[in-house]
Amino acid sequence: MDLLYFARIRETIGCSSEKYNLPASVTTVGELMECLREKGTNYAAAFGDESLIRVAVNQTYVNFDHAISDGDEVAFFPPMTGG
Repeated sequence: MDLLYFARIRETIGCSSEKYNLPASVTTVGELMECLREKGTNYAAAFGDESLIRVAVNQTYVNFDHAISDGDEVAFFPPMTGG
């Protein structure tokens, strides 16, 4: 699985992307975020407030209950505002 991080999330984690071996027990975006929080304090800080996170799976915006699989690309970014 390819994970992509943007803006504040990228800065907090300290990288813009990584390969991730999805555990068999993880089937949704929300469960993935729970696993990522356990990777360290920087991940816990980046994913601590779900109201500040938006997600795209394979370049389509999704909710946290969206199903994922090991071959997916998952992008995390903060909410965007226009102007």
